[in-house]
Amino acid sequence: MSLAALLGGKSARAAGPTATKGSAHGAPRPARVDMADHYFEIKTRIHDRLIDMIDLSLLDTLSEVDMRAEVARVAEGLLWEEFQNAPLNLAERKRMLAEVQDEVIGLGPLEPYIKDPTVNDILVNGYRRIYVERSGKLELTPARFKDDDHLRKIIDRIVSLVGRRIDESQPLVDARLLDGSRVNAIIPPLAIDGPSLSIRKFSKDPLETSDLIAFDSLTEAMAQVMDGIVRARLNVVISGGTGSGKTTLLNCLSRSIPEDERIVTIEDAAELQLKQDHVVRLETRPANIEGRGEITQRELVKNCLRMRPDRIIVGEVRASEALDMLQAMNTGHDGSLTTVHANTPRDALMRLETMVSMAGLNLGPLSMKRYISSAIDVIIQATRLVDGSRKVVSIQEVTGMEGEMITMQEIFAYEQTGVTAEGRVEGHFTARGIRPRFATKLERMGRPLPRDMFDVSPLDKTGAGRRS
Repeated sequence: MSLAALLGGKSARAAGPTATKGSAHGAPRPARVDMADHYFEIKTRIHDRLIDMIDLSLLDTLSEVDMRAEVARVAEGLLWEEFQNAPLNLAERKRMLAEVQDEVIGLGPLEPYIKDPTVNDILVNGYRRIYVERSGKLELTPARFKDDDHLRKIIDRIVSLVGRRIDESQPLVDARLLDGSRVNAIIPPLAIDGPSLSIRKFSKDPLETSDLIAFDSLTEAMAQVMDGIVRARLNVVISGGTGSGKTTLLNCLSRSIPEDERIVTIEDAAELQLKQDHVVRLETRPANIEGRGEITQRELVKNCLRMRPDRIIVGEVRASEALDMLQAMNTGHDGSLTTVHANTPRDALMRLETMVSMAGLNLGPLSMKRYISSAIDVIIQATRLVDGSRKVVSIQEVTGMEGEMITMQEIFAYEQTGVTAEGRVEGHFTARGIRPRFATKLERMGRPLPRDMFDVSPLDKTGAGRRS
């Protein structure tokens, strides 16, 4: 179907340069001091006219490529017809046509950065400022929205695609794009200076462990140990701060899960990219406008125990669902994986204690620690360093209790030695000279680890003993 059919006969007006100079829309406009505002006003009027002319119920009948081509053709006609005297050069007209396409079909000014594979994060601080992160560093872009209402429309478009809402009664939301990219939006009255939007992009072709080794995020020896940890069905917590690569690392660890196991994933906003076939993905649901119908992660964790899972993967534990996750780990669901926000492995254990206490059970501190030490086998710490690089800085095994303290032993670590004049972090990976207790379990499963793997020496990417 062509756009002419969608326009219901009105497209003849926009087919080409047929309007006269005396039309109301084509009349000369007074000069404006702010040319940027004038540009956005022209683009908004073209977009609004285009939307008024299109039958929105029929948009899905065209492919994106065809829709973009037709929108560009009709928008060019509108631009010629209504704004013959607009002070736009050829480059500005081409830019405007591309932006109108993005407004109708995509995410407006954000669309070029959504498609840019070098961009990891898109951060919108009000309608005038759009930042992106490349290689761990933030940079201000020339893009902007027309006003707060324009930004709100894009936010509404994003959240409505996944069945969520944002308004004055619920002014913040976690959502995702259709490709799995993570989205957080917050609007007034919580956002004082206007709506704010954060998008954490996920690659269509997710990173593999070999990519992390190439990026010097870990060594082959560390990757071999982590592969054995997952295959031996040890319970793993990935700890780290915001943007440290926890989800990427969780995706990489999931590659070691055998294809014949049933995996159930539980997330606030679905973003994991598992490649196995036997995967059931569960996602929380917020309350509706009447305040009813909310489904929390805790309820999903409880429900998944009735779904005969071989592995349970919780995207991130933030609250009382930590107790149900630990119960699953302690009741036969070995090999479970999850992430938690924490700066160190010890802090991760303290956060788990806090989250378990949020469940409202009358558990004593000592009983709680014993429960955690019994459930968790390994903690992997990921960190984003000052130069933007992401590294696995510690792999620690939980060994039990001594008195009232959970004991751990560090297997591998990254030691920073300094920073270069260019701001790049210098350091090396090293083993701690401790053979983990789970090495015996790996041997029984036919996956023995070389004994010299754990010798105390700086490791290079191949584990050969040279500084990285």
